[in-house]
Parts: sequence; C-alpha cells; structure tokens
Amino acid sequence: MLNFLLFFLHKPNMHRLTQRLQHKTIIITGASYGIGESLCYLLAEIDCNLILVARTSDKLCELKKQFAMSKAKVDIYVADLRDQKQIDEFIKYIKTLPIDIFINNAGKSICRPIMQSLDRLHDFERTIKLNYLAPVQLCLALIPKLQQSKGHIINVSAVNVLFAPTVNWSAYQASKSAFDQWLRSAMPELQNQQIKVSTVYLPLVKTRMIEPTKVYQNLPALQPKQAAMIIGYLLQTQKRQYKPWWAIIVQLASVLFNGIWFKLNCYYIKRK
Repeated sequence: MLNFLLFFLHKPNMHRLTQRLQHKTIIITGASYGIGESLCYLLAEIDCNLILVARTSDKLCELKKQFAMSKAKVDIYVADLRDQKQIDEFIKYIKTLPIDIFINNAGKSICRPIMQSLDRLHDFERTIKLNYLAPVQLCLALIPKLQQSKGHIINVSAVNVLFAPTVNWSAYQASKSAFDQWLRSAMPELQNQQIKVSTVYLPLVKTRMIEPTKVYQNLPALQPKQAAMIIGYLLQTQKRQYKPWWAIIVQLASVLFNGIWFKLNCYYIKRK
C-alpha cells in the first residue's frame, strides 16, 4: 500500500509507443541488468533497433539470444564507459549509424564517508567518469545525429539530485547532479535544434546498485519493471521530466529547512 501511494506510475500506451518508436534506432547504456534490462523487455516487441551497451559481455550475449525471435533488432556493444579508449571506440561505431534516441541509463553509486575516502580518489574519478563525463561525451558525439533525426535524449537520474545534499553521498550526488545541470543547461539549445530532452528523476529502485547499502533493503522502492514503464511513458509522450508527486514537497522542505537538515546530518555523524 505504501509503495502504491508513493509511486503512482505513469504507464505508456503501448500502441502509441509502438507508433513513436517504429523503425527507430535506440541506444541504451547500462542495458545488461536492472532498469536497462527491463527496458529491453518492454521494447522488444516493437519494430525498432536496440543498441545495448554494458560491461558484461555474457549477459549482453544472453539478452541478444533471448530477443532473437522478437520484433526488435538487437545489437550489443561491450564497453566500460569509464574507460576513455572504449568510449572512443564506441563513438566510432555509432558514427556509422543513424541514431534516433539516446537513453543514458548507466550509473555508479557509492556511499562512503569522506573520512574513509582520504586515500580513495579513484572512488570519485570512477563515479564522475561514468555518471557525468561519459554521458557528456556521448551527447556531444550524438548531437549531430540527433539533429538529423529530430531525436530524443532521455537521462535516467535520481530524485535526490533535486534535494539538499546528504552525508556520505558526496561522490554520487555530485556526479549525478553535474550531468543533470549540464543537460538542463543544454536543453534550450537542444530544443532549438529540434532534439527533445527528458529526465527521469527516479526514487529508490530495487537493483544491484543499492544492494551494498543496508539501510535501503527495507525502504519502499520501485521494481526495475516499473522504472522501465516510466521511461517508456517519456519515450511515448516526450515530456520534459518525470518525478514522484512528493518530490516538490521535499524540494520545498530542502529550501525552507536546509539549516535543520544540516544539523541532522551533523547529529547522524556524531552518533556514528
């Protein structure tokens, strides 16, 4: 019941979604597990071309095999988007193709106190490379393609980038917020080039990414299939954003009670 109240879902009209995506070429990063995998299943019976990008070769091959008899044509590309050489190779690959839609779904989460990160600069480097620099580079490479196709960029973000910062999440929140700000800043220019931009501000989703954070195990969360349906809704409608109904309340509280929130964070650290 709590999940139902917190996460009122916008589901796509599959007939209209099919019409929208017919014969389109769609890049999905982070496609091998979780939200990306569920999105593949949602789109598999549409006559489109899915380019699935992820690090896990075996899982991508398994997905390609599963969708062999589906209406969608599935191509896979194995790449770690934190690696500059691999990104460069992927960009060379997609430059030979017409691209209509780019779904930036790959992401890295980390929850670690600063005092445990003093000799772990790599945590911040890896997070910012995947959550910020890689999607920026891919967007820059894809914009000419999307201009031609009057295409669509969808960024799978997190609702907490809209709220006051939270202790222990500096690497994750900074990197996700960075790309969110970049895309919102670029949006007027992109819209002027007839490129649609949508952002999905998702609440907690039960994926592999949240498993290391024990506090999340019993909190209300979306299932990956539900998150995929929200993305499908934005693919169909091309609306600028999705966020939970209660996000505006928390955003307002983040402004009005910022000082109190800061003190609560300090109190939490002292107790630890």
